[in-house]
Amino acid sequence: MLKIENIKINSFGTLKNKEINLDKNVNIIYGKNESGKSTLLTYIKTAFYGISKNKNGKQISDFDKYKPWSGEEFSGKIKYILDDGSKYEIFRDFNKKNAKIYNDNLEDITKQFNMDKKEGSQFFLEQVGLDENMFTSTIMSGQQEVKLNEQQQNVLVQKIANIAGTGDSNLSYNKAKEKLNKKQLEEVGTERTQGKPINILKSKIKYISEMLEKLNLYKQEKITIEQKKKDLENKIQGQEQRRELIKKISELSEKIRIESEKVNYKNKIKEEKQDEIENLKREKEEITNISRNKKNKNEWYWIINAIMIVLMAISIIALKNKYITYTILTVLTCTLVLEYIIKINKIKRNKDLQKNKIDLLNTKIDFLQKQKNDIEQDIKREKDNLEKEKEEIKNKYNIELYDIENSKNDLEEITSRINEEKIKLNTLEVEEKSIVNKLEDLIKLEEEFATIHEQLKEIEQKNYEINLAKDFLEKAYEKMKKNITPKFTFNLSENIKNITNGKYTNINVNDENGLIVEIQNGEYIPAERLSIGTIDQLYLSLRISMIEEISKEKMPIILDEAFAYFDDERLENILKYLTQKYKQHQLIIFTCTNREKNILDKLNCIYNSVEL
Repeated sequence: MLKIENIKINSFGTLKNKEINLDKNVNIIYGKNESGKSTLLTYIKTAFYGISKNKNGKQISDFDKYKPWSGEEFSGKIKYILDDGSKYEIFRDFNKKNAKIYNDNLEDITKQFNMDKKEGSQFFLEQVGLDENMFTSTIMSGQQEVKLNEQQQNVLVQKIANIAGTGDSNLSYNKAKEKLNKKQLEEVGTERTQGKPINILKSKIKYISEMLEKLNLYKQEKITIEQKKKDLENKIQGQEQRRELIKKISELSEKIRIESEKVNYKNKIKEEKQDEIENLKREKEEITNISRNKKNKNEWYWIINAIMIVLMAISIIALKNKYITYTILTVLTCTLVLEYIIKINKIKRNKDLQKNKIDLLNTKIDFLQKQKNDIEQDIKREKDNLEKEKEEIKNKYNIELYDIENSKNDLEEITSRINEEKIKLNTLEVEEKSIVNKLEDLIKLEEEFATIHEQLKEIEQKNYEINLAKDFLEKAYEKMKKNITPKFTFNLSENIKNITNGKYTNINVNDENGLIVEIQNGEYIPAERLSIGTIDQLYLSLRISMIEEISKEKMPIILDEAFAYFDDERLENILKYLTQKYKQHQLIIFTCTNREKNILDKLNCIYNSVEL
């Protein structure tokens, strides 16, 4: 295989003092955007073919584009090995037309190769059989070569069909070129034309740019007002939130006040019950004292009666008549016994009555005491609830109860502030409305300006695509058709089969439909009916297939962001296929992501990683 072993850059564009070693198999050259990947790719091509000082339709030539500004040595070297094992080193001073070629013995063999007056040494063309255009259009595949829009896909499908079919330029080449020229003139135009799309758009852009400058001051004023409005709205929102907070606190405060009044009312009832209990206890004490006094009086009553009876008995005994004495004593005794019985019954009744009164008083006292205890429990529960609610207010709103009254006073002030801020906001809205009326033209112009810019981009992109297609037809046509054989068509079919994981298995050409593809159910369909992504894969497959046919050497496959528009499944399929099918080719992949590395790791594929 032709293998690039080493790249040494002294100074070339943004790359300075850079040396890169490459493996014979898979190489991943990673770099962020603007890190120099495209510059390195151009360096590889110019190391083999030299650098052009002609613009070739570009604003600046490659020579001027990559020449160092600060006077560094505009040079570098590249080492490579051919299929037969012969090694070469190419040193190129880009200020000079010709390179110096050394063999593996470091002998200068420059003069052994033909020298073209315009192109310089033809050493690489003689070694591999490819000129610069063929090398660029086959060996090097970039993102723009793989991802093309739908219009360009149709051009490429026809081009693939022509090449894969007969390679006869009279069948479609002239017709395609004529159509491209006509399309470019009618749909794009040139700097010399008038009234064409690109001329009209550029005139409009110039006019609108001048108008936008005049109206831009109003736009800036509107931005300022919008910021002021936003600040006021945030301020009003904050004040309204504080007002709602104070309302909630006031509601809780009122609830606490009502609960406190309930507690006070129950305390009052409790005190009344306590007074009733005390009154009943005093009444009970009075009854007990009365009962005790009556008992003492009865005792004295019986003592006095007994004394009187004794005295009467002595007086009677002093009488001489026994009958009279007996009669009197008998009557007296019966009288005393009867009176005793009556008195005893009365005392018993009074005692029972007093006992009942005391029992009733005890019952009332117990009942009142229970009511009092219940009220005390209610009061305790209410107080606990009050303390809990107070603590919740403190924890939730970070405010003590004595601050609530102040918060209530703030409510009126906050409401006043809100009204003031709303008046200011309304004033700003009136001002904004006035400016918006003035900016209607600006908005329309900006929208029109953006639309026209997009249209100009589309026109320029279309022009680029047409030039790309024309350049491909013009420069690659003659070279490509000489290498197209049935084997190439077979290889193309095999490639697309593997790249699409067997979804498409056969590609052929006929006069009626041009390029046709066999789908999984066996039906043949025109390639134009395939998805853009599949046509992208078909085009990449074409370039890979050509590598086998265009050179006597097994050329490297160089891909510059070629998979940027492939999803992970397609990327895995193509990498798996390339690493297995093209093991005899050096693979160099330029990328700004880690997708390729991750998939190669997944496939357990060994690769050389280079970071710019």
